[in-house]
Amino acid sequence: MKAYTQITSEMIKQDFRYLELLSHNFPTIADASTEIINLEAILNLPKGTEHFLADLHGEYEAFQHVLRNASGSIKRKVNEIFGNTLREMEKKEICTLIYYPEQKLQLVKEKETDLEDWYVITLNQLVKVCQNVSSKYTRSKVRKALPPEFSYIIQELLHESSMDPNKQAYINVIISTIIDTHRADDFITALCNLIQRLTIDSLHILGDIFDRGVGPHIIMDILCGYHNFDIQWGNHDILWMGAASGNDCNIANVLRMAMRYGNLSAIEDGYGINLLPLATFAMETYADDPCEYFMPKIDKTASPFNEKTIRLISQMHKAITVIQFKLEAETIRRRPEFKMDDRLLLHHIDFARKVFTLNGKDYEMRDCYFPTIDPADPYRLTDEEKDIVDKLHHSFVGSEKLRKHIKCLFRYGCMYNVCNSNLLFHASMPLNADGTLKEVDILGKKYKGRNLLERVGQLIRTAYFAEADHPEKDFALDFVWYLWCGKDSPAFDKSKMATFERYFLTDKEIQKETKGHYYELRDREEICDMILDEFGVEGEHRHIINGHVPVKAVKGEKPIKANGKLMVIDGGFSKAYQPETGIAGYTLVYHSRGFELVQHEPFTSTQKAIEEGIDIKSTTQIVELSTKRMMVKDTDKGRELMVQIEDLKKLLVAYQNGLIKEKPAN
Repeated sequence: MKAYTQITSEMIKQDFRYLELLSHNFPTIADASTEIINLEAILNLPKGTEHFLADLHGEYEAFQHVLRNASGSIKRKVNEIFGNTLREMEKKEICTLIYYPEQKLQLVKEKETDLEDWYVITLNQLVKVCQNVSSKYTRSKVRKALPPEFSYIIQELLHESSMDPNKQAYINVIISTIIDTHRADDFITALCNLIQRLTIDSLHILGDIFDRGVGPHIIMDILCGYHNFDIQWGNHDILWMGAASGNDCNIANVLRMAMRYGNLSAIEDGYGINLLPLATFAMETYADDPCEYFMPKIDKTASPFNEKTIRLISQMHKAITVIQFKLEAETIRRRPEFKMDDRLLLHHIDFARKVFTLNGKDYEMRDCYFPTIDPADPYRLTDEEKDIVDKLHHSFVGSEKLRKHIKCLFRYGCMYNVCNSNLLFHASMPLNADGTLKEVDILGKKYKGRNLLERVGQLIRTAYFAEADHPEKDFALDFVWYLWCGKDSPAFDKSKMATFERYFLTDKEIQKETKGHYYELRDREEICDMILDEFGVEGEHRHIINGHVPVKAVKGEKPIKANGKLMVIDGGFSKAYQPETGIAGYTLVYHSRGFELVQHEPFTSTQKAIEEGIDIKSTTQIVELSTKRMMVKDTDKGRELMVQIEDLKKLLVAYQNGLIKEKPAN
């Protein structure tokens, strides 16, 4: 009883109803004691490895590879285990097999002359790697991760040492029998997938899964089946969430981005959106327009599109862009509280002189062909445009695959997350020039900091889930568009989104988008500390982790800011950004010994990774190492377990004092 003397009868009475409920799960003293022992043991295991990625932008091949190699963590494990006992080429072969087991096995079987010998060597090597990556977990957690058909065999191999002469023959027979029964391929695949899963305990995606790249739907398919992840929504995710909610401005923006980057496969093949009405309209309306400023941003030498298709995409691009401006004008006029009248620009076009006039100054227009714009009423949709908008609306809202992925975003996502002394959000925290939190008016009430992000998250959910008669439904639907491009949006936070200016005006000055104060002030440690305090983030080593703004490494820009308090991990996953950033993204790994920032070179291809063992070239920078290894008890999960232990101790005392009766076995 010594360990529980601090638990009084009064404490038990206060929690009596809860303890009675808890007793149903742990009906005897033995059950409660066993669970206490189990949880206390878990607290003293090393913390699981967390993996942080941001701004994936549809680059599914690079994402898959970084996920499979755990940002180089598996390669480091293989090097630690085999050191100088294997040649570099042999270690590379093991890594490639772990990343792509099915494909690599096929290549091996085509080339290997003594396949049985290869199986024996490889299985023994994979078991060693698997033993290493599983060592920081309880047997129970590892068991839950095992594929059912091989669960027993893998458990035997993981928990028996080949160094024990009494067990060597036992292990050898297991391996030889796996080969003799022709299950070696399936077993190797199962082991490799298990290594991938156990290397990373939890995955954090800091926003912007969608747009630019060709495979956001593939990324979402992978995430929806991933064992433990969370998402902090980015502006591009919110854009798609709004489109799925039925906001026509968001739908137009989604399609414009798809045309801009020649990304029709995600729209048509991924989500089954019917683009035929838009294509037909665009071909007829812009038949005499070269649409040269609407050519998709693609590498024509590697493009799957022929010249005729590229021409069609550019016509569709211009058509949806003009429709977008008209749709946005409706929202801006309907919502004066958004203060976006400066984005009403079509009426500033002087169609006779073919110039754009603003504040008494003329700006040269590079394109002034607008067959669907009536100068007397420039924001009115034509009947054909209305029909296209209706059909696209129906297609987006009715897409079953999109609905599944958006629900996944809602289930595992939010505007921010606090995890193990780290504050995660995609883009910005609106600030005033003096560094104080900026108040943002939403429906007549002021919000800032944490309250702002929570209110924004609530409205995004209202836009998608609320019934039509919900009092905030209409506003929420408009607000998901504002979050994409509004100056006080924490997902955007710029003076404007200069879409019209970039497409149609030659003047570079008018195209400038001024970033909010956060992007400058976040370099200061005291500003980061103020924001961390606002969100109740505690701990000796606490950080803000962002994405959104590409770090231009080629120009010497650093991802670590504010004396290590802030880390920006958008380094250009998107190929469209790579000429600007000079790299292909940052990822962050947080294991029991500290933080490692990994800078990646552009990914060649999955095919080369499999055939030639070409991994992503990555440079690891140690951001912060702990003086002592971080254990589960030092994490948020550990604090939850400590509360559970305390409750179980109360239940134990209640049993021992007869306040709650043990339940007989069924």
